[in-house]
Amino acid sequence: MYLKKFEIRWNDIDANRHLANKAYIEYGAHTRMAFLMEKGFDQRSLAKLNIGPVVFYEHVYYFKEVFYGNPVNVSVEISGLSEDGMFFEFTHNYYDHKGRNFARCEVMGAWIDLETRKLIPLPEEMHQFLNTIEHPENFRVLTKKDTRKFAKTPVDLD
Repeated sequence: MYLKKFEIRWNDIDANRHLANKAYIEYGAHTRMAFLMEKGFDQRSLAKLNIGPVVFYEHVYYFKEVFYGNPVNVSVEISGLSEDGMFFEFTHNYYDHKGRNFARCEVMGAWIDLETRKLIPLPEEMHQFLNTIEHPENFRVLTKKDTRKFAKTPVDLD
């Protein structure tokens, strides 16, 4: 499991004086990218491959309030990948300075070709890399159906 430590900044606090919703999303995104960068997949390599990640959803489950003044740690695990690597799912857990889990975030997305703006299978070198990383017990192989579980039939607005 990869962990990233964050100092709660003044602008990470909301009107209720606890960690704001946006901070959870920002900390998770930073943790994911730091993890990939440490493994060699930085902006330069993504630019060379002309690909980028696109997020379908980020769902945060809040268990306990967290306040300004103490650091937090955010973990990341690859909890799902499609067979071709096109679709991905990451799970983040958020821990306070005493190691207590105060929130969890599930993120699902895919990779796009930045020229065509279409979803693409992950290039082989990256796909192999993500498959070699230790996966959690609840790891699953994703399908397109997993990415559409909340889709609804369009409503006629006329």
